[in-house]
Amino acid sequence: MTVTIAPTEDIKSCLALRFEVFVEEQNVPLDEEIDDLDDIATHFLAVDEAGVPVGTARVFEVGETGKIGRVCVVKSQRGTGLGARLIETCLEELRKRPHLKKAKLGAQNHAIGFYERFGFRTMGEVYMDGGIPHTDMVLDL
Repeated sequence: MTVTIAPTEDIKSCLALRFEVFVEEQNVPLDEEIDDLDDIATHFLAVDEAGVPVGTARVFEVGETGKIGRVCVVKSQRGTGLGARLIETCLEELRKRPHLKKAKLGAQNHAIGFYERFGFRTMGEVYMDGGIPHTDMVLDL
């Protein structure tokens, strides 16, 4: 199955995916999932060949750091490499911005190994976000 990833203004579809994955599957409280960063972020939407949204991610800037977040893939697409393609897309976007020096994300602890494959390294202590243990990770751009 062919999946296309592109920047999008279709925030409604991104939010629907995040609701499905984070709120319904992972029990993240809705008021913690939706934030004001959606207004300033660049959103990416992955759609399958039928035009159905199957994954999303967002990036935004804090000083010289590009933050990657809200990365999610629907169950039917997990294990296909789509999550890796979303991260690669986010990193490509951040690398187009020469003033950014590093990328940062908050990884769910079970996914640390996934992000390490891209060169991210852990920093800081474990913390709870949406009731799920997370660790911050950084990558020099």
